[in-house]
Amino acid sequence: MIKDNNSFVSETRENMKGGKGSVTLQHYFSKAEFGGQHIRVCAKLIIPPGASIGLHDHTGEDEVYIVLKGNGRVTDDGVVRDIHVGDAVLTGLGKSHGVECIGEETLEIMALVVTY
Repeated sequence: MIKDNNSFVSETRENMKGGKGSVTLQHYFSKAEFGGQHIRVCAKLIIPPGASIGLHDHTGEDEVYIVLKGNGRVTDDGVVRDIHVGDAVLTGLGKSHGVECIGEETLEIMALVVTY
């Protein structure tokens, strides 16, 4: 299956997971489009300057972030670190994370949530 960039379904969430501002999720593929039952999310997270996704845990699943654009600050299992284009974060096994856009440019992250 191949999708054009303009065919993705987008949704905007206010105060996502208790975070600040609004975050847009641009879904690459829906859960139903995968043959397996273990992919829950496959999307680009678009986080404007000053916005964030609040701290939340991942019990029974893993989430991968890959930074595509911009600069952010992630809290991953209690460790706070700045993230930049090309960086990757893996959170799971009941651990928690949150992310915020700290630059003047929108932060874009590819997110993949896999359940087990």
